[in-house]
Amino acid sequence: MAACGTLGLVELQGLGWDEGFAADFQPFAAEGFVPGRVTLEHQHIYTIHTGHSDLLATVAGSLRHRITSRRDYPAVGDWVVLRALVAGRRAVIHAVLPRRSKFSRKVAGDETDEQIVAANIDIVFVMMGLDADYSLRRMERYLATAHEGGASPIVVLNKADLCDDVPARVAEVEAAAGGAPVIAVSTKLDAQLAAIERFVAPGRTVALLGSSGVGKSTLVNRLVGHNLQRTRAVRESDQKGRHTTTHRQLIVLPAGGLLIDTPGLRELQLWDTGEGLGAAFDDIEALAPGCRFRDCRHDNEPGCAVKAAVAAGQLEERRLQSYLDLRREQDTLADRQDERAGLEKKRQGKILARAIKNFYKGDKRS
Repeated sequence: MAACGTLGLVELQGLGWDEGFAADFQPFAAEGFVPGRVTLEHQHIYTIHTGHSDLLATVAGSLRHRITSRRDYPAVGDWVVLRALVAGRRAVIHAVLPRRSKFSRKVAGDETDEQIVAANIDIVFVMMGLDADYSLRRMERYLATAHEGGASPIVVLNKADLCDDVPARVAEVEAAAGGAPVIAVSTKLDAQLAAIERFVAPGRTVALLGSSGVGKSTLVNRLVGHNLQRTRAVRESDQKGRHTTTHRQLIVLPAGGLLIDTPGLRELQLWDTGEGLGAAFDDIEALAPGCRFRDCRHDNEPGCAVKAAVAAGQLEERRLQSYLDLRREQDTLADRQDERAGLEKKRQGKILARAIKNFYKGDKRS
């Protein structure tokens, strides 16, 4: 594969490539590497678009040796440094360029590690259905994670045709959306797609996030113009969706713009939402300076302005409880991360002590 010339760079710009990524890639250019963007990942086998073609790629052994966490592996949306193999349709990933934004979560189960859902996102469509999928607390969780990752969230309320009072729902969501724009649509109706299409532009990456059955795949198909993603109806018994998208995928739209479709997340455990939590709950953050104590946690402390606002009916109690629950979850995760870091430090200390001991043993024998 030849290195990217002018034509290649023009094509890469359609994938989101710009001067910033070019500067990050510059040290690799002289060594004959080429840049590409991850469009699909399945069990550490990647599809990479180079601006010229799609390549199947795996991670180089040298990069794998440097990886200490799941977050270090390439993710859909990442820009990576490639070297093509002789066959011409396969490549090896030698490095991942710095991410500008990400949407990440704690891996499912008891393991304490970060999983990157999507990388280098400009906008996150937080999708929620105006049916049984409707959940303000889930939306707040998504928004906190989106804010922390550096992308701009937009709440998309789908299935507006199933709601008796759309304006009331929109007002309720706007009050809990932390300033994020809120739009209500039915993705099945052509006339309402314009409300979504105005956020999609050439070189701009939009990630779709939401529970299964909310209509992400339907939206992808409408924007692409044909049935690219398989869709299934929700169950009649409980209005819950069934997973149709089984992997994350970056899709280039015919009119420009990029979509990252994700499987419906059964759970979204927080990873790190320090500043993101404040952005998602900006109403609580605005009240906090009025608290008696600067480090007030708005829980049991006296003189709490946030709790006073709840008592006065200026802030919903549900809103404060959601904030407290997410912060406690974040605190618990932070404790587990500290414990993991301590165990890793102890393990590295034992390795170093063993190496020193073996060195002196060898020195005595000589």
